[in-house]
Amino acid sequence: MNTTILEYDSIIKKCEDIFANKMKDYGSAWRILRISSLTDQIFIKAQRIRSIESKGMQKIDEGVFNEFIGIVNYSVIGLIQIDLGVSEQPED
Repeated sequence: MNTTILEYDSIIKKCEDIFANKMKDYGSAWRILRISSLTDQIFIKAQRIRSIESKGMQKIDEGVFNEFIGIVNYSVIGLIQIDLGVSEQPED
């Protein structure tokens, strides 16, 4: 059980780090995205994972790990959008 918690914490930390780095690079541009846009992005990530797994290879060496991180982070953004509502413009 403790190993699972440590693994979970490690993965969440990676997701948080990527989210924070993207916030530094792009700011809160995602605040204008509608929920439907976010679910589309999650769907695209899931399709990409399915494609990589079914083909067993990909031309670009990105792997499914980053796609899963994208799903987590888009999901977090979706929860924020549900809670705060979609903004008319990115926030500072």
